[in-house]
Amino acid sequence: MTARRLYILLIIGVALSIVVLFGGVYGATQVLQWQSKQLVDAKTRLAVSDEKRAQLNKAQNDVEKYKELGAIAKNIVPQDKDQAQTVREIVTIADNAGVKLGTITFPASTLGTAKGARSQLTAVKDIGGVFSLDITVQSDTTAPVSFDKFISLLDALEHNRRTALVKGVTIQPDTTDPSRLSFTLNISEYVKP
Repeated sequence: MTARRLYILLIIGVALSIVVLFGGVYGATQVLQWQSKQLVDAKTRLAVSDEKRAQLNKAQNDVEKYKELGAIAKNIVPQDKDQAQTVREIVTIADNAGVKLGTITFPASTLGTAKGARSQLTAVKDIGGVFSLDITVQSDTTAPVSFDKFISLLDALEHNRRTALVKGVTIQPDTTDPSRLSFTLNISEYVKP
């Protein structure tokens, strides 16, 4: 072997070594980038898992904390929208207050549609699972009542567990006796089916 051949072989060897070195560096860089991506994904999954665990623990604590309140609400808020019972209660309250009623009406029913059992109900904002049913109560216009009896009726309706909110009041003074009045009430009944 001559010196020139040895020189060429050494040059080729060094060139191949440089190519192998760059290939190794490139391959190692690709492996490190892939491992880095895997590590970032694992950290993200761990952070999401920790957040979900914290939310679950808070939710479990809230369930325990509000368990008694839930039981109270279940006893206070009616579980059904029994319109006959509601009408009986309103009529009894009116009789006790000395007020004669004309009509009690409910919204039009949509039974048979997708709403089904929740026909006539409207979801109460920010209170999950609680719905309201609007009721319109009109006094008997042939038997106007005194203001005191009217106030007594309003107070009793607002303390009734079925008709807890009087949303609107329309008063019409009697033309022959201004101290007496006829009225229309818009009431909400709360239901937690």
